[in-house]
Amino acid sequence: MNESKLPALDAALTLVILRVTLGALFVSTFFENLGKDLYGAKGYAGLIRYYIQYGHAPALWKQVMGLMADHSAIAGPGQGVFELSLGVFLILGLLSRPAALAAFGFLTELWVSERGLSWIWELLVPMVVALALALGPSGKRAAVDVALARRWPQLPI
Repeated sequence: MNESKLPALDAALTLVILRVTLGALFVSTFFENLGKDLYGAKGYAGLIRYYIQYGHAPALWKQVMGLMADHSAIAGPGQGVFELSLGVFLILGLLSRPAALAAFGFLTELWVSERGLSWIWELLVPMVVALALALGPSGKRAAVDVALARRWPQLPI
C-alpha cells in the first residue's frame, strides 16, 4: 500500500500565511467597525461604556477605558487608523515583527476589556498568532521587509 505523505510547508511560508491572515482580520474588522460607526465619538464611547458596565475587566482597566470613552472624539478615529494600519502592515510584511508585537498588545488589551462578554478564545487565538509572528521571522518571505533588509541590512527588522 502506497501512502502518500502530505508535504510540509516551509516554516517561513507558514508564517506568511499567518501574517497575512492576521492582517486580513484587522482590515476586515476595520471595515466592519466603520460600517457600525464604532470609530465615531458616539459609537466608540457607547461601546467602551458597554465594556465598562457589563465586562469583568479589572477596576483599574475600567478607569483607563473610561478615559478613552471620555476622549472618544480622538480615541475612536485613532483606533480605526491603528487597526487599519496594523492590517496593511501585516499583509504587506512591512515592519512585520513590530507590527505583530503591536497587534499582540492591542489584542491583549481588547481581550482584557471584553473579559466576560465574549468567548475566551475569540481573541486569545489571534493574540497567540500575533505573539508567534513577533517572536519568529515573520517578515523573511513575501514581505516588504525583505526588500528593506536588502537595502539596509543594519535595520533590526
